[in-house]
Amino acid sequence: MESLEIQKYMNARPVKLDVKMTVAEAVDLLLSRKQTGGPVVDYNNKVVGFLSEQDCIKHMIDSSYYREQICRVEDIMVRPVVSVKAYNSVLELAQTMIREKPKVYPVVDDDGYLVGAIDRSAVLAALNKHFDSGFS
Repeated sequence: MESLEIQKYMNARPVKLDVKMTVAEAVDLLLSRKQTGGPVVDYNNKVVGFLSEQDCIKHMIDSSYYREQICRVEDIMVRPVVSVKAYNSVLELAQTMIREKPKVYPVVDDDGYLVGAIDRSAVLAALNKHFDSGFS
């Protein structure tokens, strides 16, 4: 049976957001890449936060109500980041996704540097492939 390691199903080129980006720039990037969220990285590519569509929606509503000006990703990103390792099991992640809220998980190496991302669609595709091959 095929290995179900996250590295085989992750997106190796996820959206990467910078802490100094404006939220508007981050929203444009997420929309153009059709991503529901993305890891926020520092200048060394180390994951320091996560920004989701939900975070952006909340900020946009709040800023229109309070007439706030420029807001940076670092002001609204979620910390600490819930992440996974490339060698972790997709099955274990699927079980976590049933209980936890994140739709996208940054995939990091043992030092916290970004190597990819995996979302619910990729997990579902991996499970589908796994069960199809197991019952053929």
